Amino acid sequence: MQKQITFFHGGGSLEDYMADETLVASLKKELGTGYSVHYPFLPNDGSPDLGRREQIGREISAGKDGDILVAHSLGASMLLACLSETENAKKIGGIFLLATPFWQGEEDWVNAFKLKPDFARNINQNIPLYFYHCVDDEEVPLSQMTNYKEQLSWATFRELPRGGHQFDNDLTILASDIRSM
Repeated sequence: MQKQITFFHGGGSLEDYMADETLVASLKKELGTGYSVHYPFLPNDGSPDLGRREQIGREISAGKDGDILVAHSLGASMLLACLSETENAKKIGGIFLLATPFWQGEEDWVNAFKLKPDFARNINQNIPLYFYHCVDDEEVPLSQMTNYKEQLSWATFRELPRGGHQFDNDLTILASDIRSM
């Protein structure tokens, strides 16, 4: 039986979804036939958070117990927000976050993406949690991962020397971590 992975894309547009398709293709290739990757398009619904919390919550609810969740950039921060702000009846097999922004500032548009101050307390420490970030990411600075390290000390953090925001479209290290579970 194949293990199920759901991958949430970054950004808020069809172009962002299409850009992350190469990450999904890399993950599928590296994992092989023992895994199935579900890659839903999450359209911008016009709400302040683009509808991400609700859309991600629906996808998790529609999945099966033990599903592995992978998310990139905006999708990663919104997955954390969803998991820390809503009750989830599904058992999650693992959480793998790529280039995760830590939203800060007081602008109205930023407030929609921010995590609640107590978010870390609401993340289940029994679920494997991994963060990946490239040192040369020019869109989401590596320094933002420091905020997660301070608040989610039980998580595993991987700093990659290069790969930019799109990890050079190579998710070999992530696939290796998933297979090791």
